[in-house]
Formats: sequence, structure tokens, C-alpha cells
Amino acid sequence: MLSLVIPVYNEEESLAILHKEIEAVAHREGLDVEVLFIDDGSRDGSWKVIQELAQHHLHVRGIRFRRNFGKAAALSAGFRAARGDTILTLDADLQDDPAELPRFLAALEHGQETSVHRHLGPLDVVSGWKKKRYDPWHKVWPSRVFNGMVSWLTGVRLHDHNCGMKCYRAGVLREVKLYGELHRFIPVLASARGFRIGEIEINHRPRRFGHSKYGVRRFMKGFLDLLTVKFLTGFGQRPQHLLGGVGLVSFLLGSVALLYLAVTWTVNLFAPGAFPPIHERALPVFALAALLLGAQMMSIGLIAEMITAYQGRDEDTYSVVERTYPEEAGTR
Repeated sequence: MLSLVIPVYNEEESLAILHKEIEAVAHREGLDVEVLFIDDGSRDGSWKVIQELAQHHLHVRGIRFRRNFGKAAALSAGFRAARGDTILTLDADLQDDPAELPRFLAALEHGQETSVHRHLGPLDVVSGWKKKRYDPWHKVWPSRVFNGMVSWLTGVRLHDHNCGMKCYRAGVLREVKLYGELHRFIPVLASARGFRIGEIEINHRPRRFGHSKYGVRRFMKGFLDLLTVKFLTGFGQRPQHLLGGVGLVSFLLGSVALLYLAVTWTVNLFAPGAFPPIHERALPVFALAALLLGAQMMSIGLIAEMITAYQGRDEDTYSVVERTYPEEAGTR
């Protein structure tokens, strides 16, 4: 079964059209699908439309939030409720084309070869790339800069990390935990667990109804989320390697500066005027600040290590792809 997880926020006019397109593709390709609409606190008639679709179509299910919790929460609820072995996400605004479903499934099963990705075997995650976009320039160009920054910092080279149309094997989403606004970084988080990531070009359509839900604040939040993801994927299990490393460098610089000041003070005792008086120099302030900052960073790193060790007791730090024996046989 293929589960389609569709977050909804004030998309009353597009839902019936989107469902009709999905039905047409599923019928033509012989796909067994379930459609999960997650109403993320819509203030229009979106939930009423979802209810009507669910009453007339057994493969349609709906989840309604009490208020707007954000796209990551909507996706998490959909992933938890999905029953399919394969899960595909797409937006409800009709800009994502359901006709791309067979291409996502083919890439997931057989891989793909592009100038960036040369995976010819099965993939675990396939991300969409809206190469030709029908969005205003003030959304397109910042998005390209952001995508380049994510690829550079994380090493997961995708043209469009922000694309809402992505396809996953269900096992990926059982291991990747979402919170905040980290939904756009699922491929990065999955790659850190060892899953194979790919990308295909998809058809992007002009918006027919409503308006974009994203503004300038989205990119500011996205940059902060990127720092979070970089920390989680690089130092999530060993925070002391980052915090303690920075603290150690700062502590050593402060110590060297104080040692230098001590030497100059001693020299001035025997050769007055050889160096400027310590109280007339800014170096002591910077040296003490570096010393204190280093000590604090190392202390914070130790506390972070203790928290990680305590909370991570029941969480695997590895990902198993297959076994030569039944899983139950090796557990106690």
C-alpha cells in the first residue's frame, strides 16, 4: 500500500480536485493507495470537505488538529497513522502534481542516475526537485541560496530540500524523529542514519487558489533549524566534541594570554618600562573572558553529555538494514 500524507491549512477549494487527480493516477497505474488529510487547524471549510471525501471514499482518512501546530506536527501525525509500506508527502495547494507518483515509486525501487546522484539500486528516500518553479522571484532565489547552504553544510546534496513532495520507505520514518520545523530536513536526518537518498525532477504547477503560507520569517527559522540539524547529525551523540572543543580552544587561548601577561609583568620588575603596564592594556580583559568562556563551554558540554547519555538509554544509536535471524530471537 502507498500512503499519501497531505498536510492541509486553509485549502478548501483544492482538496476535491487534488483527490480526483490522485484517484485518476491510482486507477491508471493500479496503485493501492490510502489518502491521509491532516487538517492543521484550518479556519475555512477544509475539514468539512475532508469529512465528505472520507464518507464517500474508503481510502480517504482525515485527522484534525485543535489548532495550527505547524507542518512538522501534521506530517508526524500522518506518518504515525499511515498503514502503507511506502509513504509519499505532497502539499494540498495543487502545485505538486500527483501524476509524478509512478516516477517516485520507480526511483525508490530502482534508483536513478543524475549528475549529482548515481544510485542504481533501491533507495530509501526520494526527494522532488522543482527545477522549473512557478513562484515569485523573492521566494525562488532565497530558496536556492538556502538549498545550497544545506547541501554544503550537511553533505546531502539535493537541489530542493524545501520540496514538499518526497517519498519514503516506512522504515525511514520509524527512525527519524520530527519536531519543530525539521520536516524539510528529513533526507538529511535519514542520511545520518545510513539511508540511501535520491532525487528526481518533478512538474511544478502554478498556484490556483489561495496564497502562499510562507514569508521571510520562514527563511530565518530555516537557517536556525539548519544549525540544529547540523548539530544533531554531527554531534547529537557526542555534544562534548563540539562544545568542549570550542571551550578547550578558548581556555587554551586565555591561558596563553595570561601566561604572556605574567611574563611581561615579571620582566617589568627587573626592567621597568620594557612593556606597557598591565592595567593600561585590553589583553587582560580578553584573556579572562576567553578563560571563563572556555570553562563554561566545557562545563555545558559535560552536562549535555550526561543528558544525552541518560535520555538515549532506550534509543538505538545505529540503524539495522537486515538480519540473518528473526529479530525476536536476539532480544531479551
